Amino acid sequence: MASRKSTKKQDQGDKYSVLLPTYNERENLPLIVWLLVKYFGDSGYDYEIIVIDDGSPDGTLQVAEQLQKIYGEDKILLRPRAKKLGLGTAYIHGIQHATGNFIFIMDADLSHHPKFIPEFIDLQKEGGYDVVSGTRYSGNGGVYGWDLRRKLISRGANFITQVLLRPGASDLTGSFRLYKKEVLESLIERCVSKGYVFQMEMIVRARQLGYSIGEVPISFVDRVYGESKLGGNEIVSFGKGLLTLFATT
Repeated sequence: MASRKSTKKQDQGDKYSVLLPTYNERENLPLIVWLLVKYFGDSGYDYEIIVIDDGSPDGTLQVAEQLQKIYGEDKILLRPRAKKLGLGTAYIHGIQHATGNFIFIMDADLSHHPKFIPEFIDLQKEGGYDVVSGTRYSGNGGVYGWDLRRKLISRGANFITQVLLRPGASDLTGSFRLYKKEVLESLIERCVSKGYVFQMEMIVRARQLGYSIGEVPISFVDRVYGESKLGGNEIVSFGKGLLTLFATT
């Protein structure tokens, strides 16, 4: 998929830090955490889950505190912020507290099923990839639960980004990814976008820097609880961000 593919065998002491930015996810958080604990436990990999709550008014942080009591402070780390400050800064905040040498980023709303995590890890180990990205648009990947409007917006946005940016990856706007920690830190330092464009810029910058990118087909399922955070403002911001990336990359 790209250059800079490492042939060095990964150390058996690898640890995976999962960054979970949350805002009004009190119904979803207990299940996503349970699933993460299950699949990491079944696979035998060392892990930690870092919950970065941005001042959710629905009590998400209080739910996270109860989960920490259940699973232990070594597995559930709480790093809340006072207010909603954006996805990119949430990752920066989470990385500062991560002790793993690999970082998973994923949504906390159950759109991304943790059952795919072993596939991400296996692919990374096999190829030595710097980034492994979940894709809805390759292999047996897909989207479930969206109406026609959402599907058209997503497909259209992905098609336009492919034409303009030629990123070397089939799904730019997805947010289920595995990074080497130092790679994620390097990319975040260079990214200037916010919101949904941030994920897209991360892949574009990875291509620019020559990082290797592997892909795992995933099933994306629309949230069961809560409201989608995609609205008109986000679509406009996406368009502006895309044009900026086209002009600067």
